Amino acid sequence: MLRTLTPRSRRILMTVDAVGGVWRYALDLTREFVDGGDSVLLAGLGPEPSTQQAEEAQSLATLTWLNTPPDWMTRNACDLDALPGELHAPIRDHAIDLVHLNAPTQAVGLDAPCPIVVVSHSCVVTWFHAVKGQAVDSAWDWQKQRNRRGFDTADAVIAPSHSHAGVLETCYGQIARLNVVANGARPVAKAEKRQPLVFAAARWWDEAKNAAVIDQAASITQWPVFAAGSTQGPDGQRAGFSHAVALGALPHDEMRSLMARAGIFVSPSLYEPFGLATLEAAMSATPLVLSDIATYRELWDGAALFYDARDPHDLAACINRLSADAQHRRELGWAALRRSRRFSLARQAAAMRDVYDKAALAMAER
Repeated sequence: MLRTLTPRSRRILMTVDAVGGVWRYALDLTREFVDGGDSVLLAGLGPEPSTQQAEEAQSLATLTWLNTPPDWMTRNACDLDALPGELHAPIRDHAIDLVHLNAPTQAVGLDAPCPIVVVSHSCVVTWFHAVKGQAVDSAWDWQKQRNRRGFDTADAVIAPSHSHAGVLETCYGQIARLNVVANGARPVAKAEKRQPLVFAAARWWDEAKNAAVIDQAASITQWPVFAAGSTQGPDGQRAGFSHAVALGALPHDEMRSLMARAGIFVSPSLYEPFGLATLEAAMSATPLVLSDIATYRELWDGAALFYDARDPHDLAACINRLSADAQHRRELGWAALRRSRRFSLARQAAAMRDVYDKAALAMAER
């Protein structure tokens, strides 16, 4: 019966934004789907993509941009109410077989004639839980309610790690049809020669990325620390560096080239539902030094060094110990590379198609 409910190739509508990690997630997954015979319509929310971003997206898929903001860029639930209406025309005009929404709030009020799959890449509720150690404050309580409604609307829900799935159910209660599909990334060649430097990449304006700790650690490390990524957020959030070298936002290919040449990669995050940059570094056999959070332990235990996420001295000690031991760096880099092979785009796409099939069955049984 399931085969009769699922087309051999799909016409997928996938939401995206051009600011955060969802952009890279969506484009890499789109490339894999298209190579497998599917077609994808990318529907964007929030600030429009750069020319370079738009060109990359349009080389793979149809790209359209909507007026509704992502949920994390507004404090007013009413700003999201127009999204179902905006999605209706592209779903109809492109004969969409499946809707893949990269935020649960986007499912609220959407009456689609096809399965709806939502992915929780992150949310303000689990962000508060991890970063502040508290429930979301009253200004954001509407997001908790709207996410809950989105989970209940969806025919399938996806989290990128078991750790994040667990935190979702801690914060929201039991979520029906919850699946874990790990992210994937495109491999790149390992650099011929590494440089004696530490590299990190994040949206540093986000408090969860822990810019202050890596900057303090950089004042006492033997190797210089380079931090790629934006330091100013869309709502005026800012992070500053006094000791690490701020590189700003870089083109994705340039960032991955720097990762591959770096002697050490660091992720100091307090909150990571998956951590795509860490996977990309591991695929270059760059040794990993990671904050000791549940997600990183789940994905990288035995293939990275861990430090107390809030202790810059512990981070600096890990970096200095590793920078002084070339053999340990080689061993740790190869361990990271071997582990990264679990997270190929092909595996991610195959697992995603399995969830899509389950969603089609769930819709048929409604």
